Amino acid sequence: MARSNEPTVIKKYANRRLYNTGTSMYVTLENLAAMVKGNEDFVVQDAKTGEDITHSVLTQIIFEQENKGGQNLMPIAFLRQLIRFYGDQMQMVIPAYLEQSMAAFSREQESYRGAAGSNPLQMMETQVRRNTEMFREAMGMFNPFLASAMGMPDKAAGRPAERAPEPAPAGPTADDFSAMREQLAAMQRRLEEMDKKGN
Repeated sequence: MARSNEPTVIKKYANRRLYNTGTSMYVTLENLAAMVKGNEDFVVQDAKTGEDITHSVLTQIIFEQENKGGQNLMPIAFLRQLIRFYGDQMQMVIPAYLEQSMAAFSREQESYRGAAGSNPLQMMETQVRRNTEMFREAMGMFNPFLASAMGMPDKAAGRPAERAPEPAPAGPTADDFSAMREQLAAMQRRLEEMDKKGN
């Protein structure tokens, strides 16, 4: 069947059943997860009100996947940090940052997989730093106040730079890098497991 440019509409009923209007069949969260992995675009609507509930359903899929044995993608330290951002002044920029970071990781994943002769953890750390700098520069252009809160220099935030000595940026601590290395090591193990399953 030829794909339409429009996303498939999934209806969610009061009994929690999900109905794929494209195939005229009831589906499960597993089916929706498979659609995501197959790059099939869809939106989920409340069958009664028509409200878009895609976000909550995707979150539910992640919850289900995380509860499967041996499939945890989100380290506890990451989850704790994410929870801390709720209600924080930086909450509004976190979604864009995570989206950008995941998009960059998706683009570079083949490089990470084929990095047998180099250090993939170091490559990922470099990519994270690059993403952070690009994101700070973008935020400086669109919102100087937030850029200032993120430690952007005045020049990047659209104001003339003063000739005073620049203070040392409040960069990540040794503990932050240690936690990141642990998370990246866990990610590398999962990538290697995926490679083994794919061979």
